[in-house]
Amino acid sequence: MFPFADFAPVVALVGVVGVAGWVFTTWLRIKNGYPLDGAWGQAVYPKNSDEQMERIKLLSSENAQLRAELGAVKDRLATVERIVTDDSHRLTQEIESLRGPTN
Repeated sequence: MFPFADFAPVVALVGVVGVAGWVFTTWLRIKNGYPLDGAWGQAVYPKNSDEQMERIKLLSSENAQLRAELGAVKDRLATVERIVTDDSHRLTQEIESLRGPTN
């Protein structure tokens, strides 16, 4: 009765394979650094302006500062953990040994 009803699954499968191929091709382009295609087939490159480059430099320096601060905080936390988990008798002995001999 409907001759196209027999071909509907084939048409749907071709459509799904086409979309999957487009997604895979786009992923490969992004992964390998190739430009993407615009609406009319022209290459779309990322724009690098002086303002963006300056922002990247500022963010990189801020990232370095935050990493240094995080390292200092980790060191301080390790010291606090050592003090908290240390038994009180040994800690008292160390404090008394730092005070020096009493007359």
